[in-house]
Amino acid sequence: MKQDPRLKIVEKNMMPGEISNSGFLGNDERKLVDILLDDGQAVTALQMNHQILANRMEDLTEKGRQGFGNPILVDGFLEVIVEDSRGTIACPFQHKGMYPKENVRVTNRNTGESISWTALNIHMIREHGFYEGKGSPFRVEPLDLIRILEIKG
Repeated sequence: MKQDPRLKIVEKNMMPGEISNSGFLGNDERKLVDILLDDGQAVTALQMNHQILANRMEDLTEKGRQGFGNPILVDGFLEVIVEDSRGTIACPFQHKGMYPKENVRVTNRNTGESISWTALNIHMIREHGFYEGKGSPFRVEPLDLIRILEIKG
């Protein structure tokens, strides 16, 4: 699909060294517009939406913060650990505001699978439908998120 010229500026912000050392696109060779469309279609195919996923991530993050770096058990099967890395990071889509640098790791005790995200991931998923490019160290795979967290539509 043809990419809106405004997304070219965002795509530049996502390159390594612009906002973050590793960038946001990983080794994904697709244009940003195609990454957004592909992930959006994957989520919609499961009768979900970005807000449902971001809301669940935010809820688990809030509960995990209560552990001050120690694991918290949520819903009897999700172990949540929030580690503060100190500092903040900007949104590459040029939203105002800064997002805390913290890493959230959730392990499904029933399956042993884990998934990780950041506060910025939650924002980018909710506001932009962006899960980061394939190969990015902070990519959140939408289908893994739904499966591991056992999110129901």
